[in-house]
Amino acid sequence: MKEKEGQGKSAVVGIVMGSDSDWNVMQKTASVLKQLDIPFEATVSSAHRSPEKTAEYSKSARARGLKVIIAGAGAAAHLAGAIVAQTTLPVIGVPIASSSLQGLDALLATVQMPSGVPVATMAIGAAGAKNAAILAAQILAVSNSEVEAKLKSFKKKLADQVAQKAEALQKNL
Repeated sequence: MKEKEGQGKSAVVGIVMGSDSDWNVMQKTASVLKQLDIPFEATVSSAHRSPEKTAEYSKSARARGLKVIIAGAGAAAHLAGAIVAQTTLPVIGVPIASSSLQGLDALLATVQMPSGVPVATMAIGAAGAKNAAILAAQILAVSNSEVEAKLKSFKKKLADQVAQKAEALQKNL
């Protein structure tokens, strides 16, 4: 699976999954990136089953124009760590609940990185996948005013939704 989004723009965010079964969660990341008009690519690469592919993806990411990598994996997920070991780009890990431990194993494997090997770790599942896209946008917004403006609009929409829900609640009291 190699999806490219962004109306002809080069991808600046890479979404990597340990398995194609992770796409049902990681498509939430893609959805938010699409809303923010941030070009991305998506692929499957396993830290354990295709370590050479994972290393090559990581090593070539900057030269291909990526600025942030988001890695989603379940079970004893070492994907984000395997990626960050091969690049200086920011890596955001999304633990996925795909084992009998309901994502706790993935969370611990993603968040417990040794000193010098940082991975920004999100919540397990869909909320984490969405937040990974927002964090990637915030990283990009540091040096891109267009992304910053879209992010401000996105966050205003979130606040407006809360206000509408509060108003609806008051009407129903």
